[in-house]
Amino acid sequence: MRLNPLLLGALMLLSVFGTARADDEEQSRELLQQAVDYYRVQGDAAFAAFSRQGEFIQGDRYVFVVDAAGTMLASGGPSAVLIGRDVSAVLDSELRQAFEQALQATEGAGVQVAEYRWLNRRDGREERKRVYFQRVGDRFIVVGHYLPRATPDQAEALLARAAKAIAADPEQSFEAINSLSASFREDDLYVFAIDLRSRRYVAHGYNKRLLGVDFSTIRDPDGKPVGEPILQLMQRAETGGFDYRWKNPVTSKIEEKHALLRKVGNYLIAVGYYQPR
Repeated sequence: MRLNPLLLGALMLLSVFGTARADDEEQSRELLQQAVDYYRVQGDAAFAAFSRQGEFIQGDRYVFVVDAAGTMLASGGPSAVLIGRDVSAVLDSELRQAFEQALQATEGAGVQVAEYRWLNRRDGREERKRVYFQRVGDRFIVVGHYLPRATPDQAEALLARAAKAIAADPEQSFEAINSLSASFREDDLYVFAIDLRSRRYVAHGYNKRLLGVDFSTIRDPDGKPVGEPILQLMQRAETGGFDYRWKNPVTSKIEEKHALLRKVGNYLIAVGYYQPR
């Protein structure tokens, strides 16, 4: 069964991976501590404050609370639609077991950390989110933030997946990439491909206007050549890497980026990841 992103974000508090930026982590931990301290004084009366605009909602960072029975009790985010529902009952058997194990965490365990994929209301896309949660009595108080930058390992995995698919069926793979298939996109990662014979784009997982454009003419926003140096680099190697500046489709900002490059037959395949600021 395909899980609703709201349920996944509210309940999947087990799988941990990736590294958050220090400032995001600090702000999330501070908001969690603030919420825990407030709950210890106010008890369940704190739920009203958690669920309305105010000090417990900071941009896309908010508090939500689940009880030990799996019921959503409060939320300052989109999971507010689940308040009062025993959401654990709708999970498949594997996720239900993981969720029930999470609910066994003791109050003395302190702050726990987890990651999951969640709908970001700002851009309407599911993105990775890191949450920090703490048990107080039979309540689990949770705060999290989005992780717009995919990791180098994610980029390597996407490049390997794309290269394998293109080697097996180039035309079908290019069609899927140009159609923005989820198989070739992940967070701020996407695939692009260049025909080394024509030196033109044949696929791009973010900007279809580049299709057919001569890659050697591509420059960064500051006018620095990008395409020609990459083509020269790949004349001498089967794989490589290249640093440049480019627009991040998640943050809409110009950021430092590292492209992972690989030849597949007559095609250059690339996936780039954005560097931490």
